[in-house]
Amino acid sequence: MLEIAMPQPAISAFPSIPEPAIPPRLLTDLLDNALNLYPERVAIDFLGRTWTYAQVGQLVRRAARGLQDQGLRKGDRFGLCLPNCPYFVILYFAALRVGAIVVNFNPLYTERELEHQIRDSGTRMMAVPDVRIIHEKVQAVAPRAGLDKIVLCGMRDMLPWLQGLGFALFKRKDHARILDEGLHVRLKALLAHDAEPDAVERHPDDVAVLQYTGGTTGVPKGAMLTHANLTANSAQMVVHVGGLRPQQERTLGVLPMFHVFALTTVLNFSVEIGAEIVLLPRFEMKQVLRTMKRKPPTQFFGVPTIYVALNALPDDEIPDLSAVRACISGGAPLPLEVREEFEARTRARVVEGYGLSETAPIIACNPLFGTVKDNSCGPSFPGTIIEIRDPENPSRVLPQGERGEVCARGPQVMKGYWQRPAETSAVFVDGALRTGDIGYFDEDGYLFLVDRIKDIIFCGGYNVYPRIIEDAAYQHPAVKEAIAIAIPDAYRGQSPKLFVALHEGANLTVDELKIFLQDRLSKIELPKAFEFRDSLPKTLIGKLSKKDLIEEENKKLA
Repeated sequence: MLEIAMPQPAISAFPSIPEPAIPPRLLTDLLDNALNLYPERVAIDFLGRTWTYAQVGQLVRRAARGLQDQGLRKGDRFGLCLPNCPYFVILYFAALRVGAIVVNFNPLYTERELEHQIRDSGTRMMAVPDVRIIHEKVQAVAPRAGLDKIVLCGMRDMLPWLQGLGFALFKRKDHARILDEGLHVRLKALLAHDAEPDAVERHPDDVAVLQYTGGTTGVPKGAMLTHANLTANSAQMVVHVGGLRPQQERTLGVLPMFHVFALTTVLNFSVEIGAEIVLLPRFEMKQVLRTMKRKPPTQFFGVPTIYVALNALPDDEIPDLSAVRACISGGAPLPLEVREEFEARTRARVVEGYGLSETAPIIACNPLFGTVKDNSCGPSFPGTIIEIRDPENPSRVLPQGERGEVCARGPQVMKGYWQRPAETSAVFVDGALRTGDIGYFDEDGYLFLVDRIKDIIFCGGYNVYPRIIEDAAYQHPAVKEAIAIAIPDAYRGQSPKLFVALHEGANLTVDELKIFLQDRLSKIELPKAFEFRDSLPKTLIGKLSKKDLIEEENKKLA
């Protein structure tokens, strides 16, 4: 197993601490290592059906041969448009084994979003489940987007026998309808040839995954994550959780693996340590609770909305998660009140981390077995150097305690943006990645995020940070969700507007919330406008979506 000696995390005033020696590896090395050490361990549980690491390895080998027979070569882009399922794991490692670059697609993308990403990435082949709602979109855009082949993955073949029969007999309206047989190849056919794939020369600095992100500009672009980037973040996870334990860990995989947080934690890291990955195709509360009872997890990774949803359960349905060793929240800021309630009710300790698609993704996280600071995303991740730089003069590193742009260095930082040299150049300063986030370090090296640069509200010469307003709103027990954005102000230029969703059965008026916030915010930070809603918009992975509300407000002004 990988052994790494890590230095203490750096803070902004000391950016010169050397990086640890993390050996560059291929992602397939993670699976090969698990095959050698734990062949008989259960690798995947999908709705009750299981596969051992040895079985997964055999399927990856066959799939790699089948992909080569279909013409997939080194450097070709291979799309995964799949929910969490065994086929995602198998085809991910198979494509990487033949030297292809994996492109992650959200199955809920619209046709327009699919077409843009296929064209931009030059994806040649794409794996899709034989579920009509997903398949028909990919089939529709394939001819005009330049997609050569759709790998059709049969749902029935991976479900437990009874559920598979039910899908075949009673879900016919949900089955994919193939209009062009020549465009498709069934996964069964890919797996039919029991032969070794041709050897392909691969290197850790080869691009392994194109992870599409809006970045700091909002224009979707592919972050080029190399094998070395992704394996480094997995190795850093091993160090962060305190190394291996003798017993097998069990990861509840409900976060979608097409998202980079889950790709690293649920998939790569779990395979690295030989964990059992209990996969669920989506977050559906009753199914999640049944699964937790059937296969109690020791590792749980989520976004804040998942923790909010669990907190909303009645007392008799709250799961006992006291056996969870690693419980990490990422993807968005975790409100303190949400964390405290989750810990009190489930008996699991949840820590907040921070990262972005460009960093594979984790660059900071609170310790699992040490001091957790309220509203902090923790110290720098092992082997990561974080600097706080002046947003107006990025060449200047700011001293500890001052607020500035968070910039990161480390083995997990991307190679650049796919076919966008100008944007790649703009996002690096002195070799450090500019995150677009404003933050500061305290005296103990804990990172506190204030807000996104692009989300700052400029009020009469003052910078107002939406997160401060949102954190204050979350302190009210009636508030379930909160988003603050900028709206035009004839006098100040901009003022804050606060959108709020309340807990079920809670009552709160605008005047009551104003009075509550007056003791927690300055006059310049106090929202000028309020809007109460039943729920607030969310992204496809469940994060609160500020962008949707900004677009709504802009339309009102048009």
